[in-house]
Amino acid sequence: MRAFFEAIQSLFVDFLFLPLDALRKLELSSWWFANIISWCLMAVCAYYIVYWCRQLKEHQDNNEENQDTTAHSFLK
Repeated sequence: MRAFFEAIQSLFVDFLFLPLDALRKLELSSWWFANIISWCLMAVCAYYIVYWCRQLKEHQDNNEENQDTTAHSFLK
């Protein structure tokens, strides 16, 4: 059983965490490049938030949204 857990440790430490170790070393020379993944994820999230808000506005302008409080039986 011990060999199984050591194999999992080896998988993560020796292979899967190598990109994160590289980012950690890169942070010492350039903070901006080390945080590029965070910046990309924030940009993607911001894009989809804007997209979602535009879709909500489009549905509201077309009167497709039922805003009546009696639309749900539990609100009666």
